[in-house]
Amino acid sequence: MSAAFPTAEFPQAVGGCSALDADARAAAAWRALAQVEDPEIPALSIVELGIVRFAQVRSDSTLGIGLSPTYTGCPATEHIESKVREALDAAGVGPFAITRVLSPAWSSDWITPEGRRKLADYGIVPPPPAASWGRRASLAAIACPRCGSTRTECTSQFGSTPCKALHRCRDCLEPFESFKCL
Repeated sequence: MSAAFPTAEFPQAVGGCSALDADARAAAAWRALAQVEDPEIPALSIVELGIVRFAQVRSDSTLGIGLSPTYTGCPATEHIESKVREALDAAGVGPFAITRVLSPAWSSDWITPEGRRKLADYGIVPPPPAASWGRRASLAAIACPRCGSTRTECTSQFGSTPCKALHRCRDCLEPFESFKCL
């Protein structure tokens, strides 16, 4: 998820900023964005969720921030953009512009390894890699995040948000959610 930066060996000017200034602004933006929680899964930052596509200084010195919603029509998109504006303003990164990146569409493959670990710790089964989704869909059960049993059943394809499904463990009887592979 790194931005494309000019190398420090060849400090080029980027819209009146040196390449080093551009690097520092983009790095400060990434740090600020890593502190923005996803409103639907507050255990994850938007960086860990993989919705931040880029943070790079444009030729006009504006810091461009690319955000991909988890799906078109996600009700949290405007709230996330507002929180991003607040975080970048507080970080003092200078002028910036947020772009919604719809193509390529967000993929659950973009969730970072740390994000996947945090999902599991939060009690949400992380999605498998997209390439294995067909195999997972054909499996009878997903392991319960509480007791580890694979004697589970899907009770609804839609959980608290459209990107999650509801399940129930037949052993501990606890309900749980799984993040869909998108």
